Amino acid sequence: MPKFVLTVTCPTRRGIVAAISTFLADHGCNITDSAQFDDQETGRFFMRVGFQSETGATLDGLTADFAAVGETLEADWQIFDSASKIKVLLMVSNFGHCLNDLLYRWRIGALPIEIVGVVSNHLTYQKVVVNHDIPFHLIKVTRDNKPEAESRLMALVDETGAELVVLARYMQVLSDAFCARMSGRIINIHHSFLPSFKGANPYKQAYQRGVKLIGATAHYVTADLDEGPIIEQDTVRITHAQSPEDYVSLGRDVEASVLSRAIHAHIHHRVFLNGNKTVVFPASPGAHASERMG
Repeated sequence: MPKFVLTVTCPTRRGIVAAISTFLADHGCNITDSAQFDDQETGRFFMRVGFQSETGATLDGLTADFAAVGETLEADWQIFDSASKIKVLLMVSNFGHCLNDLLYRWRIGALPIEIVGVVSNHLTYQKVVVNHDIPFHLIKVTRDNKPEAESRLMALVDETGAELVVLARYMQVLSDAFCARMSGRIINIHHSFLPSFKGANPYKQAYQRGVKLIGATAHYVTADLDEGPIIEQDTVRITHAQSPEDYVSLGRDVEASVLSRAIHAHIHHRVFLNGNKTVVFPASPGAHASERMG
C-alpha cells in the first residue's frame, strides 16, 4: 500500500487534529504514526502524520483534495510520497570525515537519499567520490571569483534538481542571496565550541582551557554565520588524560554522527522551522529501520 507523510503548520485552533484525521479516513487512509506540538509562545501548531492508502489514493489526488482543509486551517502544508528519495548535493573542503560517513551510510542503505553530486573547492576527495559513481564538481573559490563560483553552484543546484544542500565540512561562506534562496534546505555541521573558541584550531584552544565536553551542532544555514535554527546536537565527555589529537578524533566522530541524524530528520520531514528555532519530532517506534538509523 502506498505510504505518505503529511506535514502541517498553522495557527493554533480547536479541531485541527479532527479535521486532518477525518480527511484521511474519508479518503481511505490509515494513520500509522502521528506527532504534534502546540507552541503556546508563538501560537503555532505543528503536526506530522504518517499514513498509508488502503483504497489506492494517489499523491496528486490527496494533494488536490486537501487544499480545502489547508485553506480552512490557514496552514502551510505538504504531502510527501514516502517512497520518493530527496535529491541531495554534498559539499566538502579538506576534512572528509563527514563526507566518508555519509557515503558509507548511503551505500549500505541506511541513508535513503539520492546523492546528485559532490561539490568541493579542492581535489582532495575527487577519487573517493568518483569511485562511488557520483558526479564530482570542482568549484574553486578565491577572493576574486566568489560571485562567479557561487553562480556556478546555483546553476548546479538547478541542473541536478537538488532539494537539499549539505555542507559536510565545507569551509567557504555562502552568500546571503544563496542562503535566502535555499532557506530551510541547507544543513551545516560544526563543533559546538562557538562562541568561546573561534578561528583556527578550536580543539587545541579547548584542550588548553581544559574543556571536559566536546560537542557538535547541525543547523540550517542562514545569512547569520553559524547561527541558523538548530536541528541536532550531541556531546562526548573527555578527561584531563586525553591529548589535543584525542579531542580532534572525538570531535570528528560526534560531528559525523550529528550530521547524519540531522539529515535523517530532514529527509523524513520531521523538522519544522519555528522562527529562529525548530520543532523536531522523533522517529516513531514503528518507523522503517532506515528512518530510525542515525
